[in-house]
Amino acid sequence: MENVLQVFQPDVLFPMLIAMFFGIFVGGIPGLTATMAVALIIPITYYMSPLAALAMVVGVTFTSIFAGDIPATNLRIPGTPSSGAAVLDGHEMAKKGKGSLALSLDLFCSAIGGLIGVLILITVSSPLAKLALQFTNYEYFWLGIFGLSMSAVLSSGNVIKGLSSALLGVLISTIGIDITTGYPRFTFGNIELMGGIEFIPAMIGLFGISEVLKNIERGSSGLGVPTIKEKMGVPILEALKIIIKKPFVIIKSAIIGTFIGALPGAGADIGAWVAYGTEKKTSKKSKEFGTGIVDGVIAPTSANNAALGGTWIPALVFGIPGDSITAIVLGAFLMFGIQPGPLIFEQSGDIVTGLFTLAIIANIFLIFVGYLGIRAYSQILKMNTSIVMAIVVIFSMIGSYAIRNSFFDIYVMLLFGVVGYLFEKINVPTPPMILGIILGPMIEDNLRVGLTKTGGDMTLFFTRPISLVFVILITLTFLGGPISKLIGKIFGGDENK
Repeated sequence: MENVLQVFQPDVLFPMLIAMFFGIFVGGIPGLTATMAVALIIPITYYMSPLAALAMVVGVTFTSIFAGDIPATNLRIPGTPSSGAAVLDGHEMAKKGKGSLALSLDLFCSAIGGLIGVLILITVSSPLAKLALQFTNYEYFWLGIFGLSMSAVLSSGNVIKGLSSALLGVLISTIGIDITTGYPRFTFGNIELMGGIEFIPAMIGLFGISEVLKNIERGSSGLGVPTIKEKMGVPILEALKIIIKKPFVIIKSAIIGTFIGALPGAGADIGAWVAYGTEKKTSKKSKEFGTGIVDGVIAPTSANNAALGGTWIPALVFGIPGDSITAIVLGAFLMFGIQPGPLIFEQSGDIVTGLFTLAIIANIFLIFVGYLGIRAYSQILKMNTSIVMAIVVIFSMIGSYAIRNSFFDIYVMLLFGVVGYLFEKINVPTPPMILGIILGPMIEDNLRVGLTKTGGDMTLFFTRPISLVFVILITLTFLGGPISKLIGKIFGGDENK
């Protein structure tokens, strides 16, 4: 109880607020990730108390994940990888003059989803972490395939083009040094390709630079950032009315995000895509997804912040980082003499209680800090559109370079910008390609390790219970629609006559 009260002290809350504003800044710049924000915050916390340090880490994480949706909605450039799904319907709403409403939904659903994730963390951390530990290479392989199958859902009716885009992404993910044999693949003698293709420059190019190229093609008279045409405000009441009507979408997406987040290595970006794909697949308005439907905004943003709570489950209970952020935080724990693992609740129970309390406070503060962030970034859109596009290119270059301090990544970004532009010309969806680049290493590595364990026998990939569940889900993803239509024709045939 004493530690809970300490959380409300100024020397804890004030650093948290500073970190949250910093998170808005970092998350709003394409290419600068939440992981990078946490890495930059950690050195500042060396001389702070453990609670103040955790306050800064938790604060910057939740706000940077949300802030990534701001450029994703306004400019079609995800600020962070977990905001990739936000471009699909958020930007479409912006093009209709409803960008502020989309961001308001993002803000409230991020806070609500984050709170749900934290509450799940508090109540079921131990059982859920035990389930996560049941995942071996076989289950992670199918998890990757299941995530990839979302490309069929994200393909706007053309499954073949969507799967082709996803498979191209998987192929791109194989470029670089083979971690098993140490042999270079598809590098063509280029040293820069030895490290592979970073998905963040690729994502910025596919979503951001392609948009700039489209604006250039339209000419100066056609240049236009959609949100400039609307009154820049934050329609809070309108957003709340929509949220009240969509509680199940938020709760379902937050649960999916938390579960995916609890799987080590999955993270908020995969959680957001799976939540979006699941919502589209189960919605009665599935054909409207990708055209600016509010469900398509609510689902991914509820999931990605909820996933942050999920990533803490294996980190606290077993000392296994759920993502790159908690990997950094585990190092900070050790710096403060805190040992993550099953005994943390007994040995450092006060710190864990403080962490849970800080996470709840951070999601409440997010509403106010995020509101100010939306208003601040809206000022950029009042500039001349040509200047806005120039700023987009500059920050895209900075974000791409910052990943590995490599000019080569800038060239990668520009190349994928051209690819994205050409793909849109022939109506090939680009989101599945990003999914392929992200999930490719997970699929390949776990397939190879699994086959090594079994001596090449695929049986265990299908006979383990959790693997079998994923196989069924993947089958339903592709065949669920045709089967339901067939059933509808059989039992509802007379009504259609």
